[in-house]
Amino acid sequence: MYKALIIDDEKPVIMAITALIDWSVYHIQLPLYTAFDGEKGLEMMHQVDPQIVFVDMNMPVMDGTEFLKRASVDYPNAQYIVVSGYDEFKYAQTAIQNGAIDYLLKPIDGSDLKRAVERALSFLEAERTRASPLKDDKNEAICLNPQKAIQQIKSYIEGNYCSDIKIQYFSEKYFISREYLSKLFKENYGFGIYEYVLMLRMSKAKELLAHTEMQIQEISDLIGYSNNNYFSKAFKTYYGVSPSEYRKKTE
Repeated sequence: MYKALIIDDEKPVIMAITALIDWSVYHIQLPLYTAFDGEKGLEMMHQVDPQIVFVDMNMPVMDGTEFLKRASVDYPNAQYIVVSGYDEFKYAQTAIQNGAIDYLLKPIDGSDLKRAVERALSFLEAERTRASPLKDDKNEAICLNPQKAIQQIKSYIEGNYCSDIKIQYFSEKYFISREYLSKLFKENYGFGIYEYVLMLRMSKAKELLAHTEMQIQEISDLIGYSNNNYFSKAFKTYYGVSPSEYRKKTE
């Protein structure tokens, strides 16, 4: 059985995390251990040595940042999941730098909580079996840290932007919440995931309009738009001219 610790000064948050999923499914011991500030959290770490730790960023006595700095040194194999009311990348960035594997926003969403727990368990299982090479693509994916994951996502998008790209697909593949994934991608590349897909599609459309004699419908189909009217509207919104107007300007 695994042991989990929740460190948060808000009792309703502790109650919500406890109630949102069936912990027995994940072989996690009940009741979950709890602490109301980082200092008590460190004491609890020494007492029970939990494998999964949920920690709030804004707490009295010792905040989440200081807790992570200390705990990740003494307990580097524990999996830390930040739970925060702050929807700002600087908090997520600090959490990553100090060993967190995920960043969940309050109020906690049950699906995101489940993915974060599954991701933590995947890391724990990978640690136990790391002596054996991991061949399965899913196992390789879940063992990536968030920065490596978004690098792979960017490469995937660049090779598949003409297909139907869904953030949910990446969230499930890499066991990272959608919000956290979107923040990381935008911070690293300056675009949201869907913004990046649109930029690649529009750039390709512009190139094809200027340098080929392909019909606009063919270009629309090629870059992933099944509806030519929708493509034309998207192109005009992006560049300020319709595809046919742009083509005329380049002739």
